[in-house]
Amino acid sequence: MSLAGCATTGGARQQVVEAGLAQLGTPYRYGGEDPRTGVDCSGLTYYAHHAAGIDIPRVSVAQLARARPLARARARAGDLVFFRTGPGVHHVGLMVDDERFVHASTSRREVRLARLDAPYWRARYLGAGTYLD
Repeated sequence: MSLAGCATTGGARQQVVEAGLAQLGTPYRYGGEDPRTGVDCSGLTYYAHHAAGIDIPRVSVAQLARARPLARARARAGDLVFFRTGPGVHHVGLMVDDERFVHASTSRREVRLARLDAPYWRARYLGAGTYLD
């Protein structure tokens, strides 16, 4: 997938987005963080950040706790978006532009794109955060 339409500014932010997008179609695997064997949601964001040389926590709850919080309207390509998908269950995705995020989907069993304004995600949105400048 091309980065056309992605609001990246280059550098680490672009590297994170490119690493995330490169995993489209990668199989979902709970606890996975290696695209060769499959990834879960936080494994995808962990992998994408590490590919750009940025150290972040491995699990979504810790990623949420340690990320610099952002207002929803301020989330940009490379930032993380967090959701509560069930009691005690958190999900994380990686913004690729102002409207879409890439995530490891449990329902589709693969890494795919989704829209932040889709009713399902809008109803479960917790917040956005970043590890990027």
